[in-house]
Amino acid sequence: MKNSIEIKNLTKEYKELKAVDNLSLEVHEGEILGLLGPNGSGKSTTINCILSLLNFTKGSIKILNKEMNPNAYDIKKEIGVVFQEVAVFEELNVYDNIDYFCGLYIKNKKTRKQYIEDALSLVGLENYKKFYPKQLSGGLLRRLNIACGVAHKPKIIFLDEPTVAVDPQSRNNILDGIEKLRENGATIIYTTHYMEEVEIICDRVIILDKGKIIASGTTDELKLLAEIEEKVTVEVIDLGEKYIEEIKQMKHVDQVTYHNNNLLITYKKGKNNLLTLMDYLKLKKIKYNKIYSERPTLNDVFLYLTGKELRD
Repeated sequence: MKNSIEIKNLTKEYKELKAVDNLSLEVHEGEILGLLGPNGSGKSTTINCILSLLNFTKGSIKILNKEMNPNAYDIKKEIGVVFQEVAVFEELNVYDNIDYFCGLYIKNKKTRKQYIEDALSLVGLENYKKFYPKQLSGGLLRRLNIACGVAHKPKIIFLDEPTVAVDPQSRNNILDGIEKLRENGATIIYTTHYMEEVEIICDRVIILDKGKIIASGTTDELKLLAEIEEKVTVEVIDLGEKYIEEIKQMKHVDQVTYHNNNLLITYKKGKNNLLTLMDYLKLKKIKYNKIYSERPTLNDVFLYLTGKELRD
């Protein structure tokens, strides 16, 4: 499998702080790589080093098998970047905004016109060509931001929180567009605080903390790291401490928490855990409203590995 990006022993120091600590990773051609980490994990610093927006202390970065540096314009034209902050021109309409950013790389007018139409179709803005940014909703504005960043059909795309604070329709449209970009051969580095998006679209996930990679793999592979076989949630009012302690002693139970009338039980292994619990509740005549079982999520993995919620 070819690599679009190769990073070896990357280190970025700020006086006493190592923002990135001897980090090595590869991003495969045509994959969507989820890059996750809590605040201060070194995620943004790593991306800025890859893009040569920051000088780094030591290490090497290759993009498309070439050494990356601030003057590597032949490489930079193959990269598309969509930052979390929307960056478009208020005085230009949708079409002209895309035309401007695409024109930085594509000089042929006929080719550029087709690229602009492709970008409009990709993000579902065909009917908004003449609209100005101030006339667009937050979700449509983010779609425009993406179109501006990818209109020149780059081989590598960095997407930083592209769906933050958007409506469900725009989120689905954006996720569909990202899938299409990958289908067209793009390699995508995706950062987000929405774990459900990572599970939907990412082929592989890397979790950073304190400038180091602490986990890497597919979502299924990462879930094994949490050492949780099953989670059971029960909505039960005024559950006494006596019952909580008895549940803690049940077979295969790892942890038990009770908060806001929600009983959460995690199991490390075992079968029929839910059935056993329901038999216990019936025996003790404990009434409950809802009960359901689920497999561990990426958020469970993240919390297990870093001690933090991703959305902290």
